[in-house]
Amino acid sequence: MAGVWFDEMVVGQRFDHAIRRTVTETDNVLFTTMTHNPAQLHLDEAYMAGTEFGTRIVNSCFTLGLMVGISVNDTTLGTAVANLGWDEVRFPKPVFVGDTLNIASEVLELLQSKSRPDAGIVTFLHQAYNQNGDLVASCKRSGLQRKRPAA
Repeated sequence: MAGVWFDEMVVGQRFDHAIRRTVTETDNVLFTTMTHNPAQLHLDEAYMAGTEFGTRIVNSCFTLGLMVGISVNDTTLGTAVANLGWDEVRFPKPVFVGDTLNIASEVLELLQSKSRPDAGIVTFLHQAYNQNGDLVASCKRSGLQRKRPAA
């Protein structure tokens, strides 16, 4: 168990996740084709060479999954019951193959579960930054989180 118990979290608590990840060509092409997304902006380098970006953009659903996935070890690994939803998902700048992402998370809200006395609902703000410090993705994520078991 590496995650944090619900009753040990505090609003405003920040996690600067140590794991960084460089996005690869394989990440983008495999994820995009596995999800049957035919968008040229992810798969067609020749087409994208003539756009304002000059190259393909990494699939935003991959970026979202990577951002949340990197956060798990420090926040919810072994302490989560279930993911409840993602809100306010934003991609203010594109991610390109070769970008290295680092992730930060903050506890925004803590609510006691009305139906489960052994758990509560936590809302996180996850943010992804590229190697230049530019914010490239963010979302709020709510989950049902276990409380520390009685001794």
